Amino acid sequence: MTTRTMIALSLGFAGVVLATHAAQSAPHCGARDMVVTTLAERYGETRRSMGVAANNAVMEVFASAESGSWTITVTLPDGVMCLVASGEGFETMADELPARGEKI
Repeated sequence: MTTRTMIALSLGFAGVVLATHAAQSAPHCGARDMVVTTLAERYGETRRSMGVAANNAVMEVFASAESGSWTITVTLPDGVMCLVASGEGFETMADELPARGEKI
């Protein structure tokens, strides 16, 4: 791996760790099934992507194709889900990765 790739990966992992720490102190937490139901019923949001952090926390992105609203959540190993961020203007992206050796 190149140094540039390692730095990019490190920054990505740091973002997930920071989001997890923010989620642990966030006041908007609850049982995962309750939070998912609220996101679906109140905002029309469904899960669009997910990832697992080193501490077994699960980061998920929920979004509504109709309204463009989005929410990022982190679910801790004990099943508590916390809202980390939310906003508007969600778009699905499918950028192609550059060929090996190409500059970004």
